[in-house]
Amino acid sequence: MALSKTQATAFEKVRRRGAGNQGVSLSESAVRALVAIVARDLEIAPIAGIDPSDTGEFYETAADRLELDGNASAQSTYEALLAAGPPDTEMYFLSLATLHRARLKFANILRLQGTPSLEQVGPRGLLQYGDIETDSLGSLLILRKWMFDIDNRAGQETGYLFEPVIAGAVGGAPVSAKKSPVKRDGTGSGRQVDCLRGNDAYEIKIRVTIAASGQGRWQEELAFPADCRMSDYTPVLVVFDGTPNEKLLELKSAFEQCGGRAHVGEDAWAHLEEEAGDTMGRFIEKYIRAPLDDLLDKTPSDLPELRLRLQSDRVDLYVGATHWNVLRNGSDQSSSDEIPDDVDTTLPGLD
Repeated sequence: MALSKTQATAFEKVRRRGAGNQGVSLSESAVRALVAIVARDLEIAPIAGIDPSDTGEFYETAADRLELDGNASAQSTYEALLAAGPPDTEMYFLSLATLHRARLKFANILRLQGTPSLEQVGPRGLLQYGDIETDSLGSLLILRKWMFDIDNRAGQETGYLFEPVIAGAVGGAPVSAKKSPVKRDGTGSGRQVDCLRGNDAYEIKIRVTIAASGQGRWQEELAFPADCRMSDYTPVLVVFDGTPNEKLLELKSAFEQCGGRAHVGEDAWAHLEEEAGDTMGRFIEKYIRAPLDDLLDKTPSDLPELRLRLQSDRVDLYVGATHWNVLRNGSDQSSSDEIPDDVDTTLPGLD
């Protein structure tokens, strides 16, 4: 079965190389491996040229080794997958492919993230100068900044991944500000929406922290549900971490006062799985919720020793008895916007 124009466009977009030197593309062998995993997950009948048993579990295989040799083209195996699969097979594949691309890109970020200079971070040393040996303090500042930069990029990339995948799972799509029908005060400039589905405008958050990110930014958060109401959309808040705090309560109240709905903690997961349906509900459980629950359950309260050695050609990390390394070959000082203008085209949804 040949792909429709919409399906072909979505397939090509999820495969093609992203912008910048950190961008990645999906090879023919990577697509075949993803097709095999989806076929196994959804118990789809054998697909010509694909043997699911030749591919390991997604999270048990290093991202750069997720490949499957074969003679069948990536597109032909994908076409066969869609023809044989249940409804939402396309979204399942595209979501898994988006997750795989994000993991490949983060590997590039680790490889390319530049080492900060002491000139960048030196003034912070005044807070501890004299308390620590001077050469050790300089090294600490550099290592600390490198770790912060990596964590900051991880947070950005998680947001870029999480929102479109969750949006796609519930049958909607993220919308950038310039394309958004949700306007400031109902008539002004557009507001970026994490997920637009029918008349519902979703704000999706992993958590709401008590720490203020700036009064202006927080007022923007609180204004979103009012802007939705004045634009004739129903605001819907989804927060997966249900830990109560005053900021979360304030935001939840703002949504409800504007005629919206708020799903927090277990209710957020239940809402998502209900809206996702059987196929995408399986994806959410297997690739998002189960790994997060496993991480939560297995992280010890007494943290083990951490050692980090940052060199020009590699990074060695030790957490307790576990050791791994990252090979480095360059630096990248690029920055990212809060959300790419074309994020709404990552997965199929709105035109």
